[in-house]
Amino acid sequence: MKKLVNILFLSCKKATELIEKREFIPLSYKEKLQLRLHSSMCKACKSYEKQSDTLEKALSNWVRKNEKADDKNVLPGHAKAALINKLKEK
Repeated sequence: MKKLVNILFLSCKKATELIEKREFIPLSYKEKLQLRLHSSMCKACKSYEKQSDTLEKALSNWVRKNEKADDKNVLPGHAKAALINKLKEK
């Protein structure tokens, strides 16, 4: 039973990592389930999840608006690839 609990339930630190990871890399079924369970019981992480989603949408809109006006505001492809690779390592 203890092993099952450890598999299903995440720490807040791991939950926030998954919240950020899913913006760039699709989560596995297990990770989605773990995050859903954790968020359903943890008000702080649910709030963090909403704030993260809001911030991501705002930044995406800002980049889209500024992409046309000035390409200097866009993260270069090699820098974006490096960030994605670092996320995959975790």
